[in-house]
Amino acid sequence: MRYSCLLLSSIAVLADFGLSSPEINLGKTKIIGVSIPSLSQDFFGGIPYAEAPVGPLRLAPPVFKPIPDSDSAGLFNATSFGKACFQGGLVADEVSEDCLSINVFRPSDTSSRSRLPVLLWTHGSGFATSSSAMFNASVIIAQSMARGTPILFVSINYRLGPLGWPQGSVADAEGILNLGLMDQVAGLQWVQRNIEAFGGDKTKVTIGGPSAGAIMSTALFMHPYVVTLGRAGIFESGFPGTSSVFNATHRQSSWDTFVAGVTSCQDVTADSVIECLRSANASEILQGVIESTSVAQAFGPALDGPDGFFPDLPSQMLANGPIVDLPFIAGQNKDEGTNFVNPTLNYTTTLVGLGLQEQFAPPTLPQTTVNELLDLYPDVPALGCPFETGNETFGLSPGYKEAAALATDIDFSSQRRFWMETAAKVDITAYGYYFIQQTSSTAPQLGVTHGDQVPYTFGNLISVNESDAAAIFLSEVMIDYFVSFVNSLYPNDGLGVSRPQWPSYKSDGQFLMQLNGTNLTTLPDDFRKDGISYITSQMSAFHQ
Repeated sequence: MRYSCLLLSSIAVLADFGLSSPEINLGKTKIIGVSIPSLSQDFFGGIPYAEAPVGPLRLAPPVFKPIPDSDSAGLFNATSFGKACFQGGLVADEVSEDCLSINVFRPSDTSSRSRLPVLLWTHGSGFATSSSAMFNASVIIAQSMARGTPILFVSINYRLGPLGWPQGSVADAEGILNLGLMDQVAGLQWVQRNIEAFGGDKTKVTIGGPSAGAIMSTALFMHPYVVTLGRAGIFESGFPGTSSVFNATHRQSSWDTFVAGVTSCQDVTADSVIECLRSANASEILQGVIESTSVAQAFGPALDGPDGFFPDLPSQMLANGPIVDLPFIAGQNKDEGTNFVNPTLNYTTTLVGLGLQEQFAPPTLPQTTVNELLDLYPDVPALGCPFETGNETFGLSPGYKEAAALATDIDFSSQRRFWMETAAKVDITAYGYYFIQQTSSTAPQLGVTHGDQVPYTFGNLISVNESDAAAIFLSEVMIDYFVSFVNSLYPNDGLGVSRPQWPSYKSDGQFLMQLNGTNLTTLPDDFRKDGISYITSQMSAFHQ
């Protein structure tokens, strides 16, 4: 049966309300969800896992909220997603500071005794945009049911931009760096506290996500306490060093832009700015968020000291082998970097070198490092990104492909390979993938770019106007691999779509599953070996 066309455009639109609405008791509060009889599924949305981070709780660690407040009848309405966290690009009534919410998708015949495995998903989008409402797991749940291995799907919101990732000397001194990661931990703690009431098994939680969500999740896998929160991971196109980790003052200007955008706090002294921001009204704060996040990658993880998430650069942390011994799936797309390179620039070798200097300074990259990178990634279109497109330059500067190749391998290929090789050295069970499925709605100059795998993960090919049979087949295969892994920590349970055996990644056998609807096969993880090996040798210079 084909599920890729079943994605709901809106839970509420197709929901059947009334006496059949599913109910969950958390303490003295009754959670009222939505029944979707056509799919034999239930949905519970917008459940707070932390107190609203407003007033004195703004720019502070999350305050865990195990049970939501109820109305006078003891009920909590969980029939829709919660609002997105403050960000630009959405109308004001679509966002809220009171956004730390969690959602649950499950089969309708689930009871508190079912103890189903759980996939917890943390969304991506550069630590500045998106929300859990953009990820409808109906197809995943339907396919898990059809193959006889049902799961629960859980998704969370976390604070974005300057509210989730404060930067600068004041934030550092106040100990409020990496609040978004603290939010993620609080969401995982909520799952440990409450998921059994929804029919989930708190001992069988897989922590997953794409892009920023994968960066956050892999960051947790560098700390032993993650074993109290989950038992496995699925990481799509994101690793601890994918977003360079600087000290907090590196993005001081981003923080200053945020403060300047909050009218009532423009002229306050540094020692009172946090107090002022906590007292400002929400519309001022939203305006500051919008102004400060108009520049890409203005906010994100920062070095946060001995007791933090990033006490050191990820490469230095991993050099000591601190990846927790939990199995995982990790992968990347073929042309990740095209999404981060401006196609309108005239890329000369000099400009590409200056771009490298600007991206990773301070300190300035040694000129020998820049020269070596430019030698390994020359301005030769046939060697550039999108890869395997020959001398085609798509009407752009030929150097565009050189810049995109560097962006792909510095931020993604090297980080994914280093992460997996580190795990393999200590015999951690891992499975790697290489996603190369071309999506018809993706511009040719982008190739198979960052984020292209997400609609396939969710069976949501409608969102990218993709109806090709090979694409639908690949989506079903990916869901089967992932659901198999969530259930058994093994992607090859033989149920569902017929698919190749996915080999584990070992020091003496570094193989990836090539995800392509017409050529689903394994391949050695040795592409661009010289360039990626050099990047790996220089990761401290790249703040990775």
